[in-house]
Amino acid sequence: MKRVIFLFALLLCIILPENLKANNDNEPPVGSISGTVVDNALNQPVAYAAIVVKSEDGSETITGGITTEDGTFEIKKLPEGNFVLEVQFIGYKTHSQKLVITKRNRKVDVGTITLVEETEELSEVEVVAERTTIEQRVDRKVINVGKDLTTAGATASDIMNNIPSVNVDSQTGDITMRGNSNVRVMVDGKLSNVPVAQLLRQIPSTSIKSIELITNPSAKYNPEGMSGIINIVLHKNANIGFNGSITTGLTKGIEAKFNSSIDMNYRNGKFNFYGNYGNNIGKYVNDGHILRVDENSVQDFDFFNNNKSHLYKVGVDFYLNDKNTISVFTNQNIFDGEGEGITAITYRDDLARNLTQFFSDVSDNRSEQYNFDYKLDFKKEGHNIELEVDHNRFENNQDADFRTTGASLFPNYMDFVDTERTQTIANLDYVNPLDSISKLEIGVESRNFETNVGYNSTGLSFNSDGDLVPTPSTDFDYNMDVYSAYVTFGQNREKWSYQVGARIENVEVQADTNRLRAFTDKYTEIYPSAFLTYKPNDKDQLQVSYSRRVDRPGLGQVNPIREWATPLISSFGNPSLVPQFTNSYETNYTKRIKNGSITAGVFYRSISDEINRAVYVDRLDFNKLILTFDNFAKTSAYGFEMSVNYKPVKWWSINGSFDYYSQTNRGITESLVGDNPDPTENDILVENVEVDNNAWNLRMNNSFTVTKKLTMQLFGFYRGQNQNIQFTIEPMYFVNLGARYSFAQGKGTISLNYNDIFNSMMFQFDGQRPYVQDGGFNWESHNVYAGLSYRFGGGKYRAKQRKRRDDNTKQSGGGIL
Repeated sequence: MKRVIFLFALLLCIILPENLKANNDNEPPVGSISGTVVDNALNQPVAYAAIVVKSEDGSETITGGITTEDGTFEIKKLPEGNFVLEVQFIGYKTHSQKLVITKRNRKVDVGTITLVEETEELSEVEVVAERTTIEQRVDRKVINVGKDLTTAGATASDIMNNIPSVNVDSQTGDITMRGNSNVRVMVDGKLSNVPVAQLLRQIPSTSIKSIELITNPSAKYNPEGMSGIINIVLHKNANIGFNGSITTGLTKGIEAKFNSSIDMNYRNGKFNFYGNYGNNIGKYVNDGHILRVDENSVQDFDFFNNNKSHLYKVGVDFYLNDKNTISVFTNQNIFDGEGEGITAITYRDDLARNLTQFFSDVSDNRSEQYNFDYKLDFKKEGHNIELEVDHNRFENNQDADFRTTGASLFPNYMDFVDTERTQTIANLDYVNPLDSISKLEIGVESRNFETNVGYNSTGLSFNSDGDLVPTPSTDFDYNMDVYSAYVTFGQNREKWSYQVGARIENVEVQADTNRLRAFTDKYTEIYPSAFLTYKPNDKDQLQVSYSRRVDRPGLGQVNPIREWATPLISSFGNPSLVPQFTNSYETNYTKRIKNGSITAGVFYRSISDEINRAVYVDRLDFNKLILTFDNFAKTSAYGFEMSVNYKPVKWWSINGSFDYYSQTNRGITESLVGDNPDPTENDILVENVEVDNNAWNLRMNNSFTVTKKLTMQLFGFYRGQNQNIQFTIEPMYFVNLGARYSFAQGKGTISLNYNDIFNSMMFQFDGQRPYVQDGGFNWESHNVYAGLSYRFGGGKYRAKQRKRRDDNTKQSGGGIL
């Protein structure tokens, strides 16, 4: 904490002199415009209305501002000349009038401006766009989610495969971007302790406003995640009075899955209260098989899960005045799951070896997040300082029961795993537009992570002498402290703009168990970034960028306690893993065409100390394998992406994307060599594996407007063959159909989807390491979804919209998920 206090104090020393200088700036303005804005119905002040000053012909915006709580405004530092003053506010007609500023009349008071309400009724909450669009910004690609993608599924997990460069494993829920799983996922700029797969399945798709793909983050963002950051931005509501929305949906495959959510908001005066609740309740079926050629054996898998999750959020924004805002909120997540599985192993040439393992699992977890934010806006537009503290606590309890029949050396046993982890993040950010073309950003941050995993078992295991003994209890503690500071500087010069920056981090990691040796690691690293953008006109934009990033080992990669097991394979982490570092280079080009846009880009990554899979023969049981992780030498990856938005006719919209990536993966596999029936008498072959993985994905979404109330969607996805250390994964594809009907003047919508209509999605693979095998897995991709949503409430948009501080991602992950 001493380091944190020192960093905060240092930043304040930088900020305060600048602030005092700004506040003591007594230079008289050239000209100013002032006045008061009221509405025509109640003759009351209109707070936070937009004031826009344009050139005489209205073609160029000169400057602007907003009205205060009492409806007054003043725009300063205007030159002499002729102008057009516009006053804009949602729900009212735009007021426009001409003004002249001269040396004799520098201070123009326009008096009271009365806004007239629009006669057409407006929706009381944020309107969802009809079609999805893709926007290329300085450091991110923003997918503004329209109704065409929200009909693709019930949850965030369902629609992620529709997003360019992103893939979700339908069985595990693991997410990858550009073919790499080293990606950080956040919601409204906040990292959650809830496992990512579980979190994505709890967010209703109708709650998502946009998805930000920050593939090459600047130094302002934490450097974790080789592939970058995925930030899910939810819809926000800021109407006066009480209002909100409710959604519900049912998915029916082999089993039924139900999800619903309710979002409520109350805004009055200086306070904005909001809250929401979402749930996801369902049963999931998976099955598959693996054929091992060398011994002519088959493993058949049947899994069934019954999961219930509930997510609550409550918060309040307090607007002290137009310069000071305090916000607090809490997220509470509750999950209960029950699972059953059967693994049957059949040795076709030696039936006496056949065995069947029955598995049952009961787990529950809870995540608690508490967030405090204070923002101070200085006198100068865009000049502010913001303090945020976020505390998250996660607890998980899992009881697993294993029962085996047949030729098994092991008796029945149970595993008990209890996990507790906390993360506390405090950051102070300062933004100062030095002049009309320059901006300086400075920040400091403290991140503290503590994890404890307790393992107990009623089973037996082999000791080093080959004797069966009670499985020992194990406690694993993994702690990481990260202290960092960053600075970025950017300028806009006509057609050119650039931003440079650097973040320095000091990291301390400690891992301890009561059974294994302790592991510690300390290092200080600098992570630079640079962006250069050329925009010759409004239709073309070219950008090149560079950043240095790090992937610190996740908890599952370092945890030495067994994560999962089958009769022939056990998975463990490696506490001695060190971080992998990445230098990332990227170029993107955006072209706006008539009725659409095209975005294309290439990237290259140079990776050192790559973290990848390793497969070893279990020295305590030569018939089994251990699946774990290790560090490997330098490798590289590159790829190409392109996305298109096009509307050939008024009733047909096309949204397509193509991405290709290639990466050299390195790993270790061990296997037994020899024909001796006693496996301990055979040799162990160690193979250093190098695999070039080339993969591509194609997505195409078509949206058809049948009537003003009815739209239809046709979505297709194809994933090409790809390869990892163990397997070659066969191509897979699916086609979805959807329809959406609106009613009650657009307040309500009904959605109906038929997903994977050809029942073609299947995970099929074959491999040569550590032995020749092939197999496949199925899940409930072939299903029907029906959903209903409705917006309710009243009141005008007279409130200041809840500040969108969450839209500006600050944290890219904690490295322990």
